[in-house]
Amino acid sequence: MFSLPPFRIRITAEHARSARLILSRSIALRPVSFCQALMVMAMVAVFASSYAPGVKADDIDPKDWDAVLDQATEQEVFWHAWGGETRINDYIAWVGDQVRERYGITLRHVKLSDTAEAVSRVLAEKQAGRDDQGAVDLIWINGENFAAMKRQGLLFGPWSEDLPHYALVDTVGKPTTTVDFTVPVDGLEAPWGMAQIVFYYDTARVPAPPTSMIDLAAWARENPGRLTYPQPPDFLGSTFLKQVLYEVIDDPQRLQQPVSAGEFATLASGLWAYLDELHPVLWRDGKVFPQNGAAQRVLMADNEIDIAVSFSPSEASTAIADFELPDTVRSYVLDGGTIGNTHFVAIPYNASHKAGALVVADFLMSPEAQLHKQNPEIWGDGTVLDMDALSAEEQAAFDALPRGVATLSPEALGTPLLEPHPSWMELAEDEWVRRYGTGQ
Repeated sequence: MFSLPPFRIRITAEHARSARLILSRSIALRPVSFCQALMVMAMVAVFASSYAPGVKADDIDPKDWDAVLDQATEQEVFWHAWGGETRINDYIAWVGDQVRERYGITLRHVKLSDTAEAVSRVLAEKQAGRDDQGAVDLIWINGENFAAMKRQGLLFGPWSEDLPHYALVDTVGKPTTTVDFTVPVDGLEAPWGMAQIVFYYDTARVPAPPTSMIDLAAWARENPGRLTYPQPPDFLGSTFLKQVLYEVIDDPQRLQQPVSAGEFATLASGLWAYLDELHPVLWRDGKVFPQNGAAQRVLMADNEIDIAVSFSPSEASTAIADFELPDTVRSYVLDGGTIGNTHFVAIPYNASHKAGALVVADFLMSPEAQLHKQNPEIWGDGTVLDMDALSAEEQAAFDALPRGVATLSPEALGTPLLEPHPSWMELAEDEWVRRYGTGQ
């Protein structure tokens, strides 16, 4: 269940002056108790909030940053974000501590198992005519969820390019900061992290890991029960499917274009042929799948599987440092490259606390927040910033971060493959659930 932001009445000095005026005119008629006085003050506050010519939430101008900061003070921002990984939850809690100390903002992490839950919430509010005072202030988002919200007019903005720290984003060297799964961002979401598919394996059990998806299936046949992947529509499991598509489709460039259901049925036939052969030799015969990347990591730690997939190049190193995985685990990418993307935060069109959400989004792009996040002992998520845009001191701090024993260098990661158009992911997830969702 989601909790709605509480309704609060702020009694300002202006409200008090108005209340005193009302009381001064009514006291000659009859005595007024203290409780009655408070009731009058509250009524004036409600009246003033409804009719006073002050700044409305929709009048927020991100270019007037001082005004945004003023409005954000004491706001309670409800950030709907995936909650399936402890270290990420801990990072979001750290962000909450920082914005409370710096800006007086209270950050509430509404933990999701799927971002679509927040999208559905905003859509339901729009259909019900709730065009302000929405329950969702900020969403961790990208891909088909962003495309759906943009298409249906559910987003506030444009705003992201007006934030103070956006000037530090590497929009040239990291073009996915401006194009989300082929869909132009258009200032409707702010980038705050980079991701790329890597595979990790235990060198004590696998001396030479397979370096293509086709070879991975062959390896699984030779080592039955020692491979699995997260269950779609978990984002990591869905990306596993897209990585397969890159190798089995005749023209990989077609993935960058929208696809209809009819076209998908023909073009993606190789995906289902691949999975039909793969699943019987997976962990538990492909009838059960881990729910997310963290659950998959537990299987690796318990010696249930030998190879795992991740969207964080630093995941294996962080897990080793936390004694979750043995120090013999290493990461690698496929010879043909692996999919990479940027993840963002967006603000719904009817968010109750847009000013606070803007301030949180800007802090997420700050060098301090990006540095803390990229530390593999914290999270290990890649930065969206342009190092050349930072001060010498800030650059040195990033350079001093430990890479981690199992983390690949940027050169070894190579140029990531582009995410397919969101329509491919939507259709792949639906068809996967239809074919395999019952465990058959």
